[in-house]
Amino acid sequence: ITITGPDVNHMKNVLRMKPGEEILISNGVDKDYRCQVETLDSDAVTARILSVDEEGTELPGKIYLFQGLPKADKMELIVQKCVELGVFEIIPVATKRAVVKLDEKKARSKVERWQGIAEAAAKQSKRGIIPQVTMPVTFSEAVKRASTMDLRLIPYEMAEDGMAITRELIESARPGMDIAVFIGPEGGFEQEEIQRALANDIRPI
Repeated sequence: ITITGPDVNHMKNVLRMKPGEEILISNGVDKDYRCQVETLDSDAVTARILSVDEEGTELPGKIYLFQGLPKADKMELIVQKCVELGVFEIIPVATKRAVVKLDEKKARSKVERWQGIAEAAAKQSKRGIIPQVTMPVTFSEAVKRASTMDLRLIPYEMAEDGMAITRELIESARPGMDIAVFIGPEGGFEQEEIQRALANDIRPI
């Protein structure tokens, strides 16, 4: 395997790797390769494949996090931890009670930063893929996007069904499912948003 780009500098000058060291390389889709570094040049690193892991480290289902925009830089921590925990994609959502309002230019630079954090967290936790952080969407767009998913959940402090239903819904998750999870901002969801979620079979838990 030949490695090029910014990882070369990181391997040579930050990690100070030497020929003979073992590394784990992912193809970003479905395979992990245990490799041994052979050469380190100024613009490329070559590594010999020792073994291939076709199971990978990804969860058996895909979790899509629809995250209400939080205040300040809390989103950075949310992206980092959720990527480390195995989330497949993060969709920032502009909800009614979100304090943060992003215009197109601001949103683009924020998403670029969040994507960088997702990449670093994916490497740190040996993910097989780099989860995508999308451009922010409205609550209506988020509901529409989630409508094709197999299991749709919205944790809500006023949910009428008790813990037993929550447990039942979570236990109904199966390998291969696409799972949507909606998380509100600090102020939570408006009643109107919950009604819209319910109308689209997104279950309050």
